[in-house]
Amino acid sequence: MNTRLKEIINTIESSGRLDRSAVKEAQARQEVLAKPTGALGTLEDISVQLAGITGKVKNSMKKQAVVIMSADNGVVEEGVASAPQSVTLSQTINFTRHYTGVSSMAEYFGIDLLVVDVGVKMKIPEALYVDGMTDSAAGALRLTDKIVNRRIADGTRNLAKGPAMTADEAARALMTGVEAAKAVKDCGYDIFGIGEMGIGNTTTSACVLAALCGKKGEDVVGRGGGLNDEGLAKKIGIVDEAIKNLDPADVTDVLAKVGGFDICAMTGAFLGAAYYRIPVVIDGYISAVAALAAARLAPNAVNFMFGSHQSKEKGYVIAMEALGIKPYFNLGMRLGEGSGCPISFKIIETACAAMNGMATFAEGAIDADYLEEGKKGNFF
Repeated sequence: MNTRLKEIINTIESSGRLDRSAVKEAQARQEVLAKPTGALGTLEDISVQLAGITGKVKNSMKKQAVVIMSADNGVVEEGVASAPQSVTLSQTINFTRHYTGVSSMAEYFGIDLLVVDVGVKMKIPEALYVDGMTDSAAGALRLTDKIVNRRIADGTRNLAKGPAMTADEAARALMTGVEAAKAVKDCGYDIFGIGEMGIGNTTTSACVLAALCGKKGEDVVGRGGGLNDEGLAKKIGIVDEAIKNLDPADVTDVLAKVGGFDICAMTGAFLGAAYYRIPVVIDGYISAVAALAAARLAPNAVNFMFGSHQSKEKGYVIAMEALGIKPYFNLGMRLGEGSGCPISFKIIETACAAMNGMATFAEGAIDADYLEEGKKGNFF
């Protein structure tokens, strides 16, 4: 394993816990806000977790970003994807034009995007590339109309015929994700989400998830962007064959042999979020698998993760249950890209608004005695 990556993981495990004092203060405030205990449900849990991350009971999560990792996957040679690889190229460029699902939402809400080419197979025009991830003069990410060039290769190799990447390539992708999290931190963002673009990455995600959780292909494989029955059966067989003899304890080896540049970079970004103590939102299936890989490398990384939507991919539930994180909403979404993150940001902002703005019983001159009677009768 990369020496720097080892240092990051060790730091997360030694100091990546939630601030217990802040958590207790936040819980105590929730107890005296003018409402029955637990009446705001998950919004209360979110506000308490944020306090543990920041060390402050009252938080603002208004400066937001979505990091998108783009890369292609050699396994598409096996006919496991319904879309051509040209879509990876087109959509990576379209992120910068605000033409895609996530970028249109981001444009509307004023959320910044950081688009990173980790290994798109087809060439992106040089004029669209930038090298640095931040614009220090503007105090913002280098984004909007540019793509950060961190391409490792023209997509990974075909995992059905051998390892998808070398150990060094996987390490480079992981560290690209850490670098992205640092850029988010350096530019003062309060929270960020992690998305992707890469045709074939539901297959790589299924391989990684099955290997890490000891599942069969049929447990974790879905239709992706619309695979037919024949393609689905082939995809399941490829997953089952690819994960033979993989050691679930050797996460970086699993990522290198059956993952993708995008998943590796996303895993690194989740680790970077924990290392730099930034709240981070999980999008859908691919994002959840990368989050799980990060959690298997550094269990404390989960402390910094927040959910978004319930993906329609069957493996998503397995990944999220393994993480111990519940999605916040179900809109039947299955787009990827990080498209669930902007919606989740607004839910998280709502949690902050309630924690920060609600009056306590004392401040609102409200008699709270009725709550005690309710508790006795198990009404609250």
